Amino acid sequence: MSSDQDDAEDDGGIEPPTAEVAFAERYAALTGRFVHAVELAAASLFALLFAVGVVDLAVQVVGAVRSGAIVDPLVVIGFIDTGLLLLIIVEVYQTVIAYTREEDTRKIVRLVIYTGVIAMVRKVIIFRTSEYATTTDALVAAVAYTVIVVGLVALLFVERSADGVLGRE
Repeated sequence: MSSDQDDAEDDGGIEPPTAEVAFAERYAALTGRFVHAVELAAASLFALLFAVGVVDLAVQVVGAVRSGAIVDPLVVIGFIDTGLLLLIIVEVYQTVIAYTREEDTRKIVRLVIYTGVIAMVRKVIIFRTSEYATTTDALVAAVAYTVIVVGLVALLFVERSADGVLGRE
């Protein structure tokens, strides 16, 4: 070993990248591109599911109008349920797109919270005590939904408050 190399090691100098490091960097870049492509494929799938869902909802509404079932509150609640499910798909799509664009983590967290709020509102709207074996089971589910909704709203409030404090409104 030369004295220059000894000095570089003693001084904490940086050695040139080895073949292993160069391979690892190329491999990491390749897998990064692969993950990005999969994310875009997932976003495309969610967009397709959304389009199919909108068409299906429209067909259901037209069928309910023609048959007169549109006046049945349970049918209308079913349409609301489907509409909220479509909004969940849109929120998941936006979350995936935010990941692909490597956007701010706070924006991604906000999208996830919005998705959770929509999902829980959907659960509350379609909640029926008759779907549970006992009234105690229904009460436990209702309390659980309430706790989750309150928690999500609190998270959203904290996230929004932090934006105000940081001047990001």
